[in-house]
Amino acid sequence: MKKRLLILISYSIFFFLLSLPAFSQGILTASSFFKSVSENYSTIKDYEADVDIKASKNSMKGHISYKKPDLLRIDFSSPEDQVICFNGDLLTIYLPGQAAILNQTVDNSNNTGANLATSQGLALLSRYYSPAYETGQEAVPLEDGSEEKVVKLVLRRRNMSEAFSQIKIAVSPSTMLIRRIEAITPQSETFIFDFRNYVINNGISDQRFIYDPPTSANNYNNFLFSE
Repeated sequence: MKKRLLILISYSIFFFLLSLPAFSQGILTASSFFKSVSENYSTIKDYEADVDIKASKNSMKGHISYKKPDLLRIDFSSPEDQVICFNGDLLTIYLPGQAAILNQTVDNSNNTGANLATSQGLALLSRYYSPAYETGQEAVPLEDGSEEKVVKLVLRRRNMSEAFSQIKIAVSPSTMLIRRIEAITPQSETFIFDFRNYVINNGISDQRFIYDPPTSANNYNNFLFSE
């Protein structure tokens, strides 16, 4: 279950996080709103944020670093010392509890999760998902009882082959950044990503995305395509 969760999280992180940083004011339709997100993405050179991930009974906490066009790293505090790192060619997941290193070489010619972590990511989302407002254009509470206000979008898949049947996106109107992503699979599994404490365009070094896992751990290559 944990390996499957990490695989889905890896796809989800690449699929959403790196492609949806901001939005513009004054949009009348959800499609135009979503288009403005794509246009604003090009202004984000790098960012950091705290991230909480929930899936079924599992929860994870960490710190994400991203650099355009396709560098990503998440250092987890829970589970402690767990790492997800993508250097543009290789996806590496270190699972300290299992003393395991999962490696996946990415073919950028395919529409994989890593391919979606580029400037073309939102264009692909627009092609395969239809955006709509969940509650209207006005900001509403993030959740029941919350004083935090967000604008909510719902993306529904256009065909049955997509990994998620529905994607919900909550955007903070004060910071113009993604606050929450909720992805629902056809099997009704729900993955929730909460983002806080963004730092934008701070000049992250490429060295941040060079990760050397412990040599004592066992390596498992091309894990996304193995049983």
